[in-house]
Amino acid sequence: MTPQLQQAIRLLQLSSLDLHQEIQQALYSNPLLELAEEYERDKQDSEEPASQEPADAQDRWNKDDGPIPEELPVDARWDDIYPNPTTNLSSPGTEHRDFESFHTVTDSLIDHLLWQLNLTPMSAVDNLIATAIIDAINPDGFLSCSIEEIHSGLTELDVELDEVMAVLHRVQQFDPPGVGAAGPRDCLLIQLGQFAGDTPYRSEAMVLVEHHLPLVAERDYNQLRRKTGYDNDTLAAAIQLIQTLNPKPGEHIGGDEVEYVVPDVRVQKHNDVWQVSLNNDIAPKVCINQQYADLVRRADKSDDNTFLRNQLQEARWFLRSLESRNETLLRVSSCIVEMQRAFLERGPEAMKPMVLADVAERLGLHESTISRVTTQKYIATPQGVFELKYFFSSHVSTNTGGEFSSTAIRAMLKKMIDAENPKKPLSDNKLADLFDEQGIQVARRTVAKYREAMGIPTSSERKRFKQSAC
Repeated sequence: MTPQLQQAIRLLQLSSLDLHQEIQQALYSNPLLELAEEYERDKQDSEEPASQEPADAQDRWNKDDGPIPEELPVDARWDDIYPNPTTNLSSPGTEHRDFESFHTVTDSLIDHLLWQLNLTPMSAVDNLIATAIIDAINPDGFLSCSIEEIHSGLTELDVELDEVMAVLHRVQQFDPPGVGAAGPRDCLLIQLGQFAGDTPYRSEAMVLVEHHLPLVAERDYNQLRRKTGYDNDTLAAAIQLIQTLNPKPGEHIGGDEVEYVVPDVRVQKHNDVWQVSLNNDIAPKVCINQQYADLVRRADKSDDNTFLRNQLQEARWFLRSLESRNETLLRVSSCIVEMQRAFLERGPEAMKPMVLADVAERLGLHESTISRVTTQKYIATPQGVFELKYFFSSHVSTNTGGEFSSTAIRAMLKKMIDAENPKKPLSDNKLADLFDEQGIQVARRTVAKYREAMGIPTSSERKRFKQSAC
């Protein structure tokens, strides 16, 4: 495999973000490559008459300041001699928007707690204990180890377990409510304890959390009535109060920044024809630096010319690899759109079964090439933005001998469950029977697998959840 082919394959499997970084690296390492916009700007500047520059400079100069000096001091700056032609942004009535200075600083949960600790009056020993406790808190807001283990790690401070517990109770009063708990039950109790004593149904909610939390999670009202003696209205009000609590207090503090997907390909319908186009804005446009390329024409054998000639050849290979990547991506995307036209028209339920071999056979490419070009590449469609791999799925047989896409099966399954009677949710067997009535052979275990993959609970769990919601 030649280096040129290796480079083309590597570029083919890169995502848009990785491709952008690869192009930037090539621009830094190869002087024969430059941004296309810089080439156009330099070309426009070279076409302007040379006499315009002094005139423009003279126009920018304030006539009251005297003639433009011919020589400047060695340590002088341009702004010291030539006033800024733009408006003074610090003057009243003007607004200065330095967008580079606008940024968000997202502290982690640990940083958020340490910041509160620094504002809390404590002795030096208690401060060290609190720091050790905060270090043991995981991103969800719970202690990652027991308080006894934290105490055993503070042997050099010579403190008692009661002192560590006292500091823990102070940390548990920090924001967010419920932080520093040993588990979900402890977390909910801490939050309920921070409510005012006269909060309606607070005491009932604390009883439910402390002694009957599993039954509350299962919405088993019959068992709760027998064990607590509360009536239905009291149980409903207490559970509603519990539902206002946060079982994972740390999940909304810090966390990873949201990553937005930029589609590599777009598909739109014009005059009843689906048209596929590349998103040319995802990567900078590069070209050959003509000034350096002209130097190669000297055709001598100097070291400088040999270096430039090698760099020119590498630059041409790189541009050809980029062109090959774009061409292959467009061909594969167009083939997928052609084969999944029904999906674009009617949505996931109309998805057709398709595997890598189907596209590879149509385009005369290897399946590994199709796999590379569809990985981490996204397409914007009227149905939403999807990874190209989304359109590949296995098939399910029908009673007539046809095939049905597993993606369409999932979409139909979700539609059936959304339309079911809340009082009589559909079991997996019943769902399989409904598919069979439509001529689609889906086993009960397949229905269960698809349902679990979509995060949909069982029929009994759905029944309890929908009843409690009502």
